[in-house]
Amino acid sequence: MSIRRIDVGPRMSQIVIHGNTVYLAGQVGQPGGNVASQTRDILKTIDELLAKAGTDKTKIVQAIIWLADMGTFAEMNSEWDKWVPQGHTPARATGEAKLATPDYLVEIIVTAAI
Repeated sequence: MSIRRIDVGPRMSQIVIHGNTVYLAGQVGQPGGNVASQTRDILKTIDELLAKAGTDKTKIVQAIIWLADMGTFAEMNSEWDKWVPQGHTPARATGEAKLATPDYLVEIIVTAAI
């Protein structure tokens, strides 16, 4: 099986396609916002990247969400619940982690089918 990379940078690719599986790099929102606004930014970017890969959010099979503070779990979930299509909810894990900079409050990583 071939591997295809899209939006390749010096350290990582935003999208890697292997067979019928799409792997997205971890996505972060615009610094300076709150958890809700960063989550909305991230989900919009995920939609755009999945479209570039030839798929969409109904095909997400797994999501990993990192929060800088688990105290913001409900705020993130509020945005997630508006975005994820019912009947197409992926396997998901959410944890707390120190993200790349203190400006990032949320990071989301998804894997999808084509």
